Amino acid sequence: MPKLSAGVLVYRAAAGVLELLIVHPGGPFWARKDDGAWSIPKGEYTQDEDPWVAARREFAEEIGLPVPDGARIDLGSVKQAGGKVVTAFAVRGDLDVTEAHSNTFELEWPKGSGRVREFPVAGSARHPAGPQAGSPAPKDHE
Repeated sequence: MPKLSAGVLVYRAAAGVLELLIVHPGGPFWARKDDGAWSIPKGEYTQDEDPWVAARREFAEEIGLPVPDGARIDLGSVKQAGGKVVTAFAVRGDLDVTEAHSNTFELEWPKGSGRVREFPVAGSARHPAGPQAGSPAPKDHE
């Protein structure tokens, strides 16, 4: 059975330009990586769990805010190169992510040091638009 992941893409229109809320992974591995690292807030769930419930939970964990109220759009599922199946939903909303805060994980860092440090799951969140968005999505998400 493949791993399952679900997430929510929050979108808004600002000055007539579509903006999408994406997050950058936290932790030392992602500290100096930008292109290809950004993604929708998402996380794994089990086969017996409802994907929408999981997507909302993961959004709240990674952003520190609930999914905005609004009509849910089912964007479907894609199988990533590694085999994980990602189910995505979209909701229109205008969230201020300047105060976003993620849940954390512990990791021995530097590896082999014996020091365990705490890192955010999502290091930052933003609403890129148009040319400023660059190429934030991983290759198997494009």
